[in-house]
Amino acid sequence: MIECVPNFSEGRDTATIGALRSVISSVSGALLLDYTSDSDHNRTVITFAGRPEQVIEAAVRAAAKAAELIDLNNHRGVHPRLGSLDVLPFVPLGAATIEDCVAIAHRAGNRIWRELGIPVYFYQAAALRPDRVNLEQVRRGQFEGLREAVLVEESKRPDLGGPALHPTAGAVIVGARKILIAYNINLKTTSLAVAKSIAKQIRASSGGFPAVKALGLPLLSRGLVQVSINLMDFEQTPLHVVCSEVHRLAARNGVEIAGGELIGLIPRQALETVPAAASVCPDLHPESSIENRLAAVRNKIL
Repeated sequence: MIECVPNFSEGRDTATIGALRSVISSVSGALLLDYTSDSDHNRTVITFAGRPEQVIEAAVRAAAKAAELIDLNNHRGVHPRLGSLDVLPFVPLGAATIEDCVAIAHRAGNRIWRELGIPVYFYQAAALRPDRVNLEQVRRGQFEGLREAVLVEESKRPDLGGPALHPTAGAVIVGARKILIAYNINLKTTSLAVAKSIAKQIRASSGGFPAVKALGLPLLSRGLVQVSINLMDFEQTPLHVVCSEVHRLAARNGVEIAGGELIGLIPRQALETVPAAASVCPDLHPESSIENRLAAVRNKIL
């Protein structure tokens, strides 16, 4: 089994989000496991799984539907983005390997360019260049900056297609990676400086926890700010350790926690490492695990 977690640049229009879910479900054997949308991020994350051929087909159909319905020229949100279908990671489950997912990512990327005319960048384990392993390096400049840069800087051009980006859909960043945990902690303040400071202190690139990425983002519709966390390896740094540190740093700044939210699903092993009494990680429950959700969906179909 292969998991796929496409991130779409739309989190407000329910009809578009429904159409994206439907086109993935239209592929026989593609199991839709979860979706999360956020209006401030203006982003939707969908999780589905299946055999390689099923997952590739669903991913390509999703890329086509996103290009049809999402125009980045009209998109505004606090989360960085480069494409209508922004990020397309493939993740090994069970006996699948990261090498399997690299091959799948390359096949999907080739189809997206060949069939849809949308340029592709490869990242993480599927990267073709060492400077494109990290997603943030690929996406730096976002749609507005990179659509100009690719025309004059060869180093910025897509791995497939181009050099120009698609005029409305941008480019798709396709990758292969291990399971990550995406978890956001909202703070009861409008001070973006506080969220950015906490994010900087916990992320690996600034000397914080290993395998942790983090951003400070405003949530204008809620009058809050957010520490948005990607845990790239929960065995190196458990989720509750990061959450505890965010709580500590927030308290040091005199800021209360407004809540936490899991984006997508979490491996059962990671869920089991969170102490039962760990109130620092709300929004976690057995139904949040990839394994339990996959079993539930399979049972429902059968």
